Amino acid sequence: MSPTGRKDGEGERYRAILETAARLICERGYEGTSMQEVAAACRMTKAGLYHHIQSKEQLLAAIMSFGMDMFEQQVLVQVRDMPDALERLRECMRRNILLVTRDLSKEVTIILHEHATLHGEARDYIDGRKKRYVRFLETSFAEAVREGRIRAVDPTVAAFSFLGQVLWIYKWYRPDGRLTDEQIADGMVDLFFGGLAVAERQSAPGPRGQEPEAAPLTPVVPLFAGKP
Repeated sequence: MSPTGRKDGEGERYRAILETAARLICERGYEGTSMQEVAAACRMTKAGLYHHIQSKEQLLAAIMSFGMDMFEQQVLVQVRDMPDALERLRECMRRNILLVTRDLSKEVTIILHEHATLHGEARDYIDGRKKRYVRFLETSFAEAVREGRIRAVDPTVAAFSFLGQVLWIYKWYRPDGRLTDEQIADGMVDLFFGGLAVAERQSAPGPRGQEPEAAPLTPVVPLFAGKP
């Protein structure tokens, strides 16, 4: 049982409350959402809502815990047994990006945006689950370096760079933008891991004072020209 006071997977009605509350909090922010508004959106009385949720902060903790469950099921469980560390990391990033960009990610967005709102045991519980993800990334990056799949990098720097790239998406991604979430996921994976590729043998230099001829540049459409 988590600090939310509920057993994992307890009740469809309870889950519906969390999903409805998550939608409201995503739209209005935690401080801008009242328990009365949550009850009304759930077609319940306020007293009926308090039968399921003891307080507003417990509601937030439950939403975050549900979001972590979703993340672990849709990302970590799907990649953790992949034997190739580089492919494990690439697929992990891709799945994480798609989780953040799709409608089912309201709870995940709240974890990112309201991370400093929780206090005490509930915050420690969520932070502990986040740290396990960081350790998973650090271990996978260290393994990829040992196997020669990526160039030598500090696993902690790599892990937080990975997270920094992925977790900011909710701030700028728009479902009606010119790029699909699949295109964004593929592009970001290629961009990040292209920078970690093991260096190929460089071309031999030309005569003294003459640099090797550079490859022609390919025109690129700026990612931030209008909506992404």
